[in-house]
Amino acid sequence: MAATKASKEQKYDRQLRLWGDHGQEALENAHVCLINATASGTEILKNLVLPGIGAFTIIDGHKVTGEDVGNNFFLSNNSIGKNRAQAATELLQELNSDVSSNFVEESPDKLLDNDPEFFHRFSLVIGVSLPESTSLRLGSVLWSANVPFLVCRTYGLIGYMRLAVREHTVVESHPDNALEDLRLDQPFEELKTHIQAYDLDSMGKKDHSHTPWIIIVAKHLEKWLAEHNCQPPKNYKEKEAFRQLIREGILKKENGVSEDEENFEEAVKNVNTALNPTKIPSAMEDFFNCEQCNNITSQTAPFWVMLRAVRDFVQKEGGGSLPVRGSIPDMIADSQKFINLQNVYRDKSMQDAALVSKHVESLLQSVGKPPESIAEQDIKQFCKNAAFLRVVRCRSLAEEYSMETFNKDEITSGMDSPDSEMVLYLMLRSVDRFYQQHSRYPGVYNYQVEEDISKLKLCVNSLLQEYSLNVNVKDDYVHEFCRYGSAEPHTVASFMGGSAAQEAIKLITHQFVPFNNTFIYNAMVQTSATFQL
Repeated sequence: MAATKASKEQKYDRQLRLWGDHGQEALENAHVCLINATASGTEILKNLVLPGIGAFTIIDGHKVTGEDVGNNFFLSNNSIGKNRAQAATELLQELNSDVSSNFVEESPDKLLDNDPEFFHRFSLVIGVSLPESTSLRLGSVLWSANVPFLVCRTYGLIGYMRLAVREHTVVESHPDNALEDLRLDQPFEELKTHIQAYDLDSMGKKDHSHTPWIIIVAKHLEKWLAEHNCQPPKNYKEKEAFRQLIREGILKKENGVSEDEENFEEAVKNVNTALNPTKIPSAMEDFFNCEQCNNITSQTAPFWVMLRAVRDFVQKEGGGSLPVRGSIPDMIADSQKFINLQNVYRDKSMQDAALVSKHVESLLQSVGKPPESIAEQDIKQFCKNAAFLRVVRCRSLAEEYSMETFNKDEITSGMDSPDSEMVLYLMLRSVDRFYQQHSRYPGVYNYQVEEDISKLKLCVNSLLQEYSLNVNVKDDYVHEFCRYGSAEPHTVASFMGGSAAQEAIKLITHQFVPFNNTFIYNAMVQTSATFQL
């Protein structure tokens, strides 16, 4: 077992640094369903099989054609005439022996007719190159079962993704520019005691130049508050004066010139970070007031139970503040001083998490659930990331397509520029309309391209009319989409495969924040955009 764990750590080393053991475990417990093993579909699965997803099932009723072999690396000449799901599964399975694979030689429509609950078993369903009617039917089944649905498509030089999930909670959002949680404006007792143990004035040169900058700022802040009626530096002028106060604390040589103390320079640089006020982010306040947070039942998801426990902690032991995060940035200091300071924050973080854990326990007991139904480790992780929690709520496909609930404002404002990605969305909707009327996509056969241009133009106009959209779609786009002939160039499929797999991993691991809810990629000019439709 230990050998297996070590070999796994070696095999997945780079990604473990990204999403950790718990993220990898979530990935290995996931079962993803892919509908249609097109070039985009197999590229998505390739990027999920390599990092070690638990299992995948491909649903595809099509037979492999020469055209498929021409743009899909997971089909070969020998596959022609075979079922596409089976052929792709065989080659994808070779990428990673840890992954289980299945295939179903049937169309999604047939499965929806005979056994719609078949789709409930998956962690995520990815539908590729589906007709609009199938997307809407499947979307409705998955929406009611609360299974995330990722629609993906490559149409010529255009890539499209749409995420439909009722509610997706993210504990580890990994924000790019997270502010440190130092609490220097509201130091907790243990931190106060630790700061008081330092006396910068009576220190020798070695200790003075190896004192962590957090202590230096805290010491000078005490001095500042005593002289400024307990008011911290707020504006630029006051912060500059505070920086000068810190600079004056640098030791002087016999000739009066300042010593070269990098830790003090570091303190000056980090004044803004250090003076960041301790407060609860507005997004957290909104979550605290959510119905799910107020009304805990036996059906409530662990995320909301832990959130309620954090709220109870804030209102009681936390004195209006979130649990201490428990980490400090790297800094110039000797090892012992740094470790001692780090332990002050870490111990406080553990204490806070233990108090939150008690609240979780009593909430679970109040709804008749065993205390161990939420793991201690999950509570610690939740407390550590409490300032960065995110909840993504998408609109359903039915809402997007309905005349009553479609997002007219988003479409109209997106069309302010006649060449924005929004026009590509309208074109994709129009080619779907064309498919409904003619059971094929425009321009599939060369000899029909010319007549298809006028037919597609009618589809564009009827779409705009039906939804009362007073926008203009240039004829150039109609010509371009007919020229595509619904082809799936591998370069675009490969890009979309990477993008969709990335979103799938976010959904499975509940780490990083997925897009909400429509993503369009324009390979003609290498731009992309997201819209809330």
